[in-house]
Amino acid sequence: MKSFSQYKKPIVGLLLVAVLAVSVFAFYWFSTLPKPLLPSEVREYQGEDLSAINDFRENSIHGPQYINKTSYRLNVTGLVDNPTVYTYDQVLTRQKYQKVVTLYCVEGWSVKILWEGILLKDLFSEVGVQPEAKVVIFYAVDGYSTSFPLEYITNSSIILAYKMNGVEIPPERGFPFMLVAESQYGYKWIKWITRIELSDNVNYRGYWESRGYPNDASLR
Repeated sequence: MKSFSQYKKPIVGLLLVAVLAVSVFAFYWFSTLPKPLLPSEVREYQGEDLSAINDFRENSIHGPQYINKTSYRLNVTGLVDNPTVYTYDQVLTRQKYQKVVTLYCVEGWSVKILWEGILLKDLFSEVGVQPEAKVVIFYAVDGYSTSFPLEYITNSSIILAYKMNGVEIPPERGFPFMLVAESQYGYKWIKWITRIELSDNVNYRGYWESRGYPNDASLR
């Protein structure tokens, strides 16, 4: 007669297979469920259908970041005449703009969102960008960074967004500010921005760029 220990390994193996099968089924079942809208989220703007905020996929380097609005500070530094530290409310004293822009991820998914924010060139005009500045480097609270030619930021009227689909950007999407890097792939759309540096370092490479991604992520 066989002892229980002889059956133990096969039983454990069958249990593991069963758990894995249930997990896979649950993942696909939940992924097909309708994604809830956030309160007051709009899904149509001037005749254009919009994606839901929850249509984004979570692919940040250290997971969602949660920033306190009261203690938050945005530092604008580098090659500027007047380095400035802004509170959240101070950033939002400027003229607001809205744009419907689609974010395309290199993973193959996309979302069309109504963004609202301020023009970065308005912010830059206040701090006095020095002639030597050629690059804008953005830094996030989780250690992420990315950079752009200064002329891209100013000539393309790039906005620093604080709302999406009419609601304040949720922490999972980048509160308090996300860069709407239109015409660029999603890894350039930096979230949780805490510092903006004006620089002459045209060779700067951000988090993914230093790992082999193109610094120019223009949509082809």
